[in-house]
This record gives sequence, C-alpha cells and structure tokens, in this order.
Amino acid sequence: MTGPMAKGEIVYKIYRALTYGLSPLLHLHLHWRKLRGLEHPIRWRERLGRPSLRRPSSGPLLWFHAVSLGEGMAAIPVIKFCSQRRPDVHILMTTTTLSAFEVLKDRLPANVIYQFAPIDTPAAMDAFLGYWKPNWIVIMESELWPNLIIGASKCGIGLALLNARLSAKSFRHWSRPVLFPLISLLLSKFSLIAPLSSVQAIHFQLLQAPPFSIKFSGDLKYAVDEYEQKDTRHIEYLQKQLSQKQVWMAASIHRGEEEIIMGVHNVLVQTHPDIVTIIVPRHPQHGQEIAEELQKGGQNVALRSQHEELIPGISIYLVDTLGELRQLYKLTPIAVIGGSFFPGLAGHNISEAAAAGCAVLTGHHVGHFSHMVREMQQLNPLSVMQKGTFKFWTSF
Repeated sequence: MTGPMAKGEIVYKIYRALTYGLSPLLHLHLHWRKLRGLEHPIRWRERLGRPSLRRPSSGPLLWFHAVSLGEGMAAIPVIKFCSQRRPDVHILMTTTTLSAFEVLKDRLPANVIYQFAPIDTPAAMDAFLGYWKPNWIVIMESELWPNLIIGASKCGIGLALLNARLSAKSFRHWSRPVLFPLISLLLSKFSLIAPLSSVQAIHFQLLQAPPFSIKFSGDLKYAVDEYEQKDTRHIEYLQKQLSQKQVWMAASIHRGEEEIIMGVHNVLVQTHPDIVTIIVPRHPQHGQEIAEELQKGGQNVALRSQHEELIPGISIYLVDTLGELRQLYKLTPIAVIGGSFFPGLAGHNISEAAAAGCAVLTGHHVGHFSHMVREMQQLNPLSVMQKGTFKFWTSF
C-alpha cells in the first residue's frame, strides 16, 4: 500500500492508540452523562459494546446505525423495505441519543433488534462487532467513525452510507492535510455512498471516495411516511381546543431562539387576542425551562407533558414531549422551523411541515437543508420564506 492510503493507515493507527488511551476517560464521561439523564439508566452499558439482547443464532444480520432521531426516522422506510424483501435477514438498529431511543423503539417493526451504539473505542467497537457479527452495515448521514469502519472492513463486513452528508465545517475539517488521508481511507471501505444532494456528492468526490461507490438517490427525509401512532386521541383533542383559534407553531427551537419566538408572539397577540403560539423545543427539558421562565414573568403556559388544556387566558402551548411533531404540523397553517436563526446552527428538516400543508419560515442558517429550501423555492418561490432575526421579529 502506497501514497495516501498508506498515510491514512498511519493516521488511523494514531487515532486507534489515542482512543485506546482515552478509554477510561470516555467511560467516566458516559457515567457523567448517565447521572445527568443523558444516557439510559439501565442500558447505558450497551454504549461500551456490552449487549442486552441475544443475537439470533442463525441467519445473516443487517445493522443500521443512526446518531439521533432525525436520522433514525429517515432509516425506518429503508428498514421496512429490507424486512419485506428479505424476511430471512435479521435487522439490528442502533442510535446514540436517548431521545431517539424513546421514540424509535415504538416505531420500528417488531422484529427489529434495538441497541444503543457503542462509543468508538477499540474495546467497545471490537466487542460489539465480535458479538453481533453483522454481514452488512448501513450508516446514516455522517457517522464516519474510524474504529467502526476499519474494524468492519477487516472483518469483511459490507458498508453503505445512506443520506450521506458532511457539514461545511466537517468538510473543511476532513480536507486538512493531516486528516485527508484518513477520510480517503475510510471512504474507500464503502461499497455504496448515497449522498443526499449533488453538492454533497461533489464533497465526497473531493475527499476521494471511489467514483463507483457514489450513487445519487435523493434525500431520504423527503420520504415522509405516515407512521402509525399508538394513540392519536390526545392530538385530536388538542385540535378541537384549537378549532376556534388562530394558531402558528415554532418547531425544533434551540436555546435563545425562544426569545425571538416570544417577541413575535407579543406583537401578534396585540392584534389577534385569540392567537395561540405552539412552541416545540428541540429538547423537552428546554421546554420545561421556557415554561418556568414565562411563568415567572406572569405568562400563562400550558405544558403538553402535563396534559394541560388551553383554557381562556392561555396563549402559549409548550410541547415538551417527543415523537409528535409530524402530527402537530397538521394543526397549524404556519410553521417556523428553528435551529436556523443564529450562526453555528444548521437548521432542521422542513419537508415534514411542507408535506402537512404548512407555510414554512426559517432563518438563514439552514446548513445542509439548504438544498431542500432551494428545491422547494424553485417549485414555488413562496413555499419557504427565510428571514433574519430582526426582520422576522418585526415583520412576521
């Protein structure tokens, strides 16, 4: 092996040694996350490659890995298709975040095995691969972990990267002279790379992904599917409460963006006294914090997790729950998509709101979702409107 591949092997050996040496600190970090409620209180050991379920004794196994909820949801249609076409293949699904686990465990087909993903240390990843022995691995979006990819390749496991993307920051990161040989080595191990846009395809080509492996298939997040809800009565009841009111929703709000949303709300309520603003923070805990701050300021708020009703005098409805966003979009004609109003943020999926018939508004910081914005605006210039924070606040 010569040239960039040989350099990539050297960089990987350094990475493997570093992750081996840092393993005790990473284990302590997991304990700290567990104490903060960010890891599962019982199943957190799965993050160390220790299984909590048995591997099926026979038959091939296909492993799908996604970091969080959005990527996991995008994987579900592919998982269902694979189950239908190859019922003989066992399917393992992993995610990293606890929020993804809470939602996806009830959305996946009953025959899918669910585990938390191991951290990318040699011991955890080798233990995971050695126990589950997958025949193929499907990685969603941008989970390019060296110990995972090189370990799988050495075991002869096929690799695919679906909805493949790299943020502008990650692309610059991997393009640096020190890391470029490593990313070229990692990408050479994939049999299939399906980028979510033509721009992303160019990024992977520039990082020397094998040309034969790049197959453009579009963004899986456009594959909006009506997943069955266990119980839609609460949504239907909320719809009845909103039936005689004007309503708009701010979804996937990050810290700091609630101030923008409340600024808009305070302007609107002066001319539309019966208006209701639905706020859906990115993380449920943030919703509870927003509610406490608003209540301290004398604002009446209804919390969804407490099943509080929209009685007269309440114009703020805070959704501090997970997994309902797709249904909530159906309750409002206007959806503001957060994670887009401050530099450093990268937006969120706008296709779900558009599919529900909402007029969509975002900020300018939409990251890799910019291709969605462009494609929708080409079809209808008014389908998605983008505003800066000041303009949004004053001219909603």
